[in-house]
Amino acid sequence: MRAVILAGGKGTRLAPYTTVLPKPLMPIGEMPILEIVIRQLQRYGFDDLTLAVGYLAELLMAYCGDGSKFNVKLGYSREEQPLGTAGPIALVPDLNDTFLVMNGDLLTTIDYSAMLKYHRERGALATIACYQRDVKIDLGVIEIGADNWVENYIEKPTYHYAVSMGIYIFEPEVLKYITPNQRLDLPDLVINLMKEGQRVNVFNFDGYWLDIGRHDDYEKAIEEFSTHRSEFLQEK
Repeated sequence: MRAVILAGGKGTRLAPYTTVLPKPLMPIGEMPILEIVIRQLQRYGFDDLTLAVGYLAELLMAYCGDGSKFNVKLGYSREEQPLGTAGPIALVPDLNDTFLVMNGDLLTTIDYSAMLKYHRERGALATIACYQRDVKIDLGVIEIGADNWVENYIEKPTYHYAVSMGIYIFEPEVLKYITPNQRLDLPDLVINLMKEGQRVNVFNFDGYWLDIGRHDDYEKAIEEFSTHRSEFLQEK
């Protein structure tokens, strides 16, 4: 199965680390987060991978090579200018069958094969992995009506959101909605699909998921991986 790993961003929120190291090579324990992702994909049957690279591409290519050390076939698609998160997909050759797209900096226990099975059962053009995230506001929230009359006052509420995990499964027809060498982000691609009458599917996941984009999340990922390594890598 094909998978495209998005690894071309600058990771500015993790500076200064990412001034010399691409974010997917940030170490989680003794291996980069990208290696964890690749090993997980391989275990679930995704063994034909393409890294969409840009920023500090040479470091990623030097570390991953042809993928043989991970028991996968690994190729590269390089953007010469920033194309967002969806734009690089149009540069990847031979996406002729169902394929997965994901960020290269995610620590998760998702079952990619279960997501693929669900996608196919639903007959979807696109499926987004979805996670329930609770956001606590440590302030009193005032709901204001007409003419500045207070309608409600909620002390330190918690709001509940369904958020994208940065993992998608697409049918090759989705490429019709991505213009080559034109910047496009995945949220905009999804919105465009819906505007064109396409139904977008959701795969709900309630296990572990963390994007290491911020310093506190990166530190948390290191701690979680060291404590629950076997859950992420399915090691005996």
